[in-house]
Amino acid sequence: MARDYYGILGVPKNASDQEIKRAYRKLARELHPDVNPSEDAQHKFSEVTTAYEVLSDPQKRKIVDLGGDPLDNGARAGGAGDPFGGFGGLGDIMDAFFGAATGGGRGRGPRSRVQPGSDALIRISLSLEECATGVDKEITVDTAVLCDQCHGNGTAPGGTVKTCDTCGGQGEIQSVQRSFLGQVVTSRPCPVCRGFGEVITDPCRQCGGDGRVRARRSVTAKIPAGVGDGMRIRLSAQGEVGPGGGPAGDLYIEVDEEPHEVFVREGHDLHCNLRIPMTAAALGATVPLETLIDGEYELSVDPGTQAGTELVLAGMGMPRLRSSGRVDGRGDLHVHVDVTVPTKLDDAQRELLQQLAQLRGEESGMTSNGRHQGGLFSKLRAKSHK
Repeated sequence: MARDYYGILGVPKNASDQEIKRAYRKLARELHPDVNPSEDAQHKFSEVTTAYEVLSDPQKRKIVDLGGDPLDNGARAGGAGDPFGGFGGLGDIMDAFFGAATGGGRGRGPRSRVQPGSDALIRISLSLEECATGVDKEITVDTAVLCDQCHGNGTAPGGTVKTCDTCGGQGEIQSVQRSFLGQVVTSRPCPVCRGFGEVITDPCRQCGGDGRVRARRSVTAKIPAGVGDGMRIRLSAQGEVGPGGGPAGDLYIEVDEEPHEVFVREGHDLHCNLRIPMTAAALGATVPLETLIDGEYELSVDPGTQAGTELVLAGMGMPRLRSSGRVDGRGDLHVHVDVTVPTKLDDAQRELLQQLAQLRGEESGMTSNGRHQGGLFSKLRAKSHK
């Protein structure tokens, strides 16, 4: 008596291929031995697998619809001939659990000898000026390049490419093993052709059949203004050429920003110190300041400027580099004022300062408002007594 394969999967006789596949996936998830180790579940899983193997094959399904049983001759899933018949074996089991395409038991076939190349990375040192203004850098890279003898095909002059006799051009060798699920087919890359399905009879002497060789070459990198330490610039298709002359990967240039002797960078802002004499701080002055990008700038210092005062010059910092590579404005330049006090005075200078101190009432350490300021050590002592 013919088995009710539709009933085993729980689908009507007019079910579509997608409905049959969905029903099998659902049952396989519930009954797979890794999920349900009971003997009853294993038996049902075998029946469900057999039913799907039959109904997913158009010819076998036609026999079922005519009232027959295509497996009456004993050619059950895992039987003689192809161990998984039209079912595709483990591929459909994987399909049930992971949604992969069916037919995994038949392997993936030969892989292409032409493969895309890998990306490459190189680090370059840039001064702060180069980061601020941008620069074209000539750099030397050592990567895989296209073989100029075989132009990527891997064959010597007059050489040919023939189908591998070991795997018959499939790129894989299959072996059959028995398990509690029945016979299991496993595939591994062919050791002769390395999975390509073809063999080069006379490989290129220069690249050994790989289609590429290592060589040093010069590349001009256009560094945009505003780059900073750790940033990467991508040069498209300037990386490693792929096996078999495949398309090259990208070349990434990582910036190593060198410290500057005057300016300190903080994001898009720059910081620098400006030392002025105490007379300029007291009276005010116009001081020439050498900037990083804009040349000499006349900086106005207001009268009474104190040590530690921060003067901000808007828009005179580093360019703001956007992700698109365009510059969108600039940061600020922060000038930190440092007032210098003379350490050596001649008699005339000392007398003038004493007169100034008398006029301001500071000759005994008193400020103009009459409060005693005290020295550093007196301040420390005051803190220790609190």
